[in-house]
Amino acid sequence: MTTDLRYPIGRFTPPDAATATAATYARLIDEIERAPRELRAALEGLTDAQLDTPYRDGGWTVRQVAHHVPDSHLNAYVRFKLALTEDEPRIKPYEEAQWAELRDSRLPIAPSLALLDALHVRWVTVLRAIPVEDFERRAYDHPETGRVPLRAALGLYAWHGRHHTAHILGLRERMGW
Repeated sequence: MTTDLRYPIGRFTPPDAATATAATYARLIDEIERAPRELRAALEGLTDAQLDTPYRDGGWTVRQVAHHVPDSHLNAYVRFKLALTEDEPRIKPYEEAQWAELRDSRLPIAPSLALLDALHVRWVTVLRAIPVEDFERRAYDHPETGRVPLRAALGLYAWHGRHHTAHILGLRERMGW
């Protein structure tokens, strides 16, 4: 972990296309599989007041982070399925900061954790069935960043789960929770 509260595990770096192997993809899929358990453990025992505490000045509350992860991973799941069934589909980005302000981001976190658990069971099943060569060959087209091979998307979402779990763990450590 770094001292940067916004990027406690560092910024995302995609897996290198030249060196990524079946073992690389298996490790990243394992990280995605563990993400719901690790997020749930990081949130365990927090009070409503603690959940409503921003993880950093100007950042989201822990509750918003807990709701954001399944929102983001649900979008990722759909993007993977589109990339596996269509020829480089153009995806629609979403305004995550605005999503974090919607009413459902103030709900108790249990529904979002249940959604994340169920989603990851299905997503990991799809991920484990992808042939190694398709992680580079298959992609989606993002209107802001261009072609995103599944290799890069897999790395991004493995990082994403760890990134937000680290936000919560870092806050707990700083606050002595």
